[in-house]
Amino acid sequence: MGYLIAFDGIDASGKTTQAKILEQKLRETGKEVLYLTFPDYESESSSLVKLYLYGGLGNNPNSVNAYAASSFYAADRYVSYMTKWREFYGKENAIIIANRYTTANAVHQLSKLPKTEWDKFLDWLYDYEFNKLKIPKPDLTVLFDMHPDVALPLLEERAKKTQATKDIHENDPEHLRNSYEAGLYAAKYLGWERIVCYRRNEHGNLVPKSEEEISRNLFELVI
Repeated sequence: MGYLIAFDGIDASGKTTQAKILEQKLRETGKEVLYLTFPDYESESSSLVKLYLYGGLGNNPNSVNAYAASSFYAADRYVSYMTKWREFYGKENAIIIANRYTTANAVHQLSKLPKTEWDKFLDWLYDYEFNKLKIPKPDLTVLFDMHPDVALPLLEERAKKTQATKDIHENDPEHLRNSYEAGLYAAKYLGWERIVCYRRNEHGNLVPKSEEEISRNLFELVI
């Protein structure tokens, strides 16, 4: 069977950059690697996710409850696995890097619920996707811990550069902050690895760590 690595964290935490760096590094060592990103916007399987994210079911993340929204994302992953990478995953020594996965529900959907319900939701989520839907469970999960005070300006800068329309998660700073807290909780509860992606500079302000420093920490976990 293959080895599945899942990356997660709030928006602008550097997941995509680090996934691509790791993919290149692994290929240089002769590994057979497949890079995935979720949601799979190129597939019809993401239609409900897009309907949710771009306001078709309400302009606030809380317009759709955590369990319903989680089901949209889970269905997208299930279809992706069944049609695109099940065969690759069955190869010996194959490595799959997933930029977001089931873990994203444990960050963005968990944050909608009262904290007294967090354990119950996380137990349901892992049972639903890995036992009921039977998609692969990650062998390694890495949370990129980027503080919201650093992530929010980066998100604004990215939006200006790309002129892309923000989704309802990206457009809601409170959701971002709540998801950050939820991600830290999920990482501890579910046993994920965590890489802190920010530091304080000489003025005491929070700033992002360099890509190189984060990559070194990541390579220590993977290579």
